[in-house]
Amino acid sequence: MQSLSVNQQPLVPSDLTPSVIEVSVIVPIYNEVESIPHLVEAITSTLNQTGLSYELICVDDGSRDGSGELLKQQTLIHPHLRAIVLRRNYGQTPAMAAGFNHARGKVLITLDGDLQNDPADIPDLLAKLNEGYDLVSGWRKNRQDAALTRLLPSKIANWLIGRLTGVKLHDYGCSLKAYRAEVVADMNLYGELHRFLPALAYIEGARITEMPVRHHARRFGQSKYGLGRTFRVLMDLFTIFFMKKFLTRPMHVFGLFGLGSTILGVSIGLYLTFLKLGLGQSIGDRPLLILAVVLVLTGVQLFSFGLLAELLMRTYHESQNRPIYRVREIVGADTPAP
Repeated sequence: MQSLSVNQQPLVPSDLTPSVIEVSVIVPIYNEVESIPHLVEAITSTLNQTGLSYELICVDDGSRDGSGELLKQQTLIHPHLRAIVLRRNYGQTPAMAAGFNHARGKVLITLDGDLQNDPADIPDLLAKLNEGYDLVSGWRKNRQDAALTRLLPSKIANWLIGRLTGVKLHDYGCSLKAYRAEVVADMNLYGELHRFLPALAYIEGARITEMPVRHHARRFGQSKYGLGRTFRVLMDLFTIFFMKKFLTRPMHVFGLFGLGSTILGVSIGLYLTFLKLGLGQSIGDRPLLILAVVLVLTGVQLFSFGLLAELLMRTYHESQNRPIYRVREIVGADTPAP
């Protein structure tokens, strides 16, 4: 699959570049007090074996079971651990965004805090990333979840997301992913967009792939996910679809529907005018008259929305000095600095 590009330099052992953090592992935490000690130990043990410099960032998303206090205690035991405690429960996407914003690594790894993702898969993700990709998504091929409430909705969602975004992955919902930091820096997260990170990265031009990862049954606590999130996910999916197709040209969609509505309304109006003036028929009580007026007004409104969206898009890009393109690399002629 296709994706964005950065300098594809392999990670090197930390003793060669002691001042650089190669890997940042980001874990959103919500009411996982029983899992935290096992999780931190598993992640640090795995990364210590790689010889890479790393940091572990655990973001407590307003837990009410003491997870935040336990994380702060764990920082006294594990020097690589940083605990970010949010003021209240914001949701997984804001918690993940907080981890991204505070990460200092060249590569970012995300995983869930419930021990269902296996930290032992991290080295494999890093190796896959070094093959030239910018994002490696985990695929829970043998998923250990309830078939009716988790597996079936997930399969439907993955198929639908792949169809609408053009990024076909087996498992969008898997939190275990590896990103090059440059890819994440271009993303602004809100809503439930954390599950659409591959699609957002694809919009930015990232090189994306996936690989099977292990998945374990939940050992402690209860799942925080359910069918109640379906509506929010669908709404965010439509947002992603619009961003992919019309982010820099919103007038193309609003203008198209506005033009179609106006033409249809005017056509009906001309037909009614012919009936009135040519054939002398009464048109005042015809529903078509109301439909013609509504269609013309709708067309004008859609054109207006398109113009406003164009202005907002230009303001968005120009106020942030955000380019509408991404350069993969520059080669030759002394390669001037950007």
